[in-house]
Amino acid sequence: MKRLQHKISESTLTLPVVAVLVFLVWLIVTMADGSHKAVYRQCPQLVCLAASTYLMVELSNANSLLRVRSRMVPATFLALSAMSCSLIPSLPGGIAQLCFIGMLIILLRTYQDKQAPGWTFYAFLCLGLGSFVFVHLLLLVPLLWLLMATQLQSHSFRNYLASLIGLLTPYWFIMPWVFYKQDFTPLVDHFRALGSFSRPNYAVLTMGQVSGYVFTIVVAAIGILHFWQHSYEDKIRTRQFYGLFISVMLICSTWLALQPRLFDGLMQIIIVCASPIIAHFFAHTNTRVSNIFFTTSLVLAAAITVLNILSLQWQQLTSTATTLWNGLLSF
Repeated sequence: MKRLQHKISESTLTLPVVAVLVFLVWLIVTMADGSHKAVYRQCPQLVCLAASTYLMVELSNANSLLRVRSRMVPATFLALSAMSCSLIPSLPGGIAQLCFIGMLIILLRTYQDKQAPGWTFYAFLCLGLGSFVFVHLLLLVPLLWLLMATQLQSHSFRNYLASLIGLLTPYWFIMPWVFYKQDFTPLVDHFRALGSFSRPNYAVLTMGQVSGYVFTIVVAAIGILHFWQHSYEDKIRTRQFYGLFISVMLICSTWLALQPRLFDGLMQIIIVCASPIIAHFFAHTNTRVSNIFFTTSLVLAAAITVLNILSLQWQQLTSTATTLWNGLLSF
């Protein structure tokens, strides 16, 4: 007998239903200030989320991340994105996430191909484009180089050189404009942020953001333990890809814990890497305990989503009240 967990994970309706629910969450978040114009202003963010979802479908299909026919990877991605709905208004975070997914899709094509400078160039070109809006993506480059050697087995001088050229190409295109304007300050400030580290200040995070982060990490950690125990059931190629996802997620999770001010950008990357791990766990388990855990996770995710929505609305209400009070005092 199929349990609720498998009915949802193997249903063709799962992704469309989750997409509709996420769209409703987006509408609620964007209209938190009571203005219909906000919906039009937030359309680019919605386009980024839709494009990222499509790329997650391609990432799952092209690399056979699941052994069963399922849309759980993009559905999990959407569910985690809705749960962390405070990220929805962040256009830079959405663009960085889109570029990161594009980089993953292309980079995984280089698996065991040490003569793939073309694919490597395009992968790191996506990362370079993403660094325009979230410069800290560049700090992932050493990790990705290491993963090219250990997980993708695509390490070679030509590939590493192609990755450097790909990273620098977007900046080469803006250099003529910088020289024309004779103003290097924006570019210097852009890269200076890479060396800016401060003591962790968790006061910048809301309870909803912390809850979403902890939920994602805990469920993904359970998924990682399950994957390590049953990895022999997957192909070697798939195991290597999941090793890459796990490595990037663990590094970004630790990084976020140390630098909570980078929540918007890092949480987007964590969601991308955690989605296949969580989807793998729910799609490939079928016990009474896993079904209870799945149902509990759905309830908790819905509760955290509501908490985040209420938190955003409370912030908007507080900001409006402060503006009105300051206006009265000005009289």
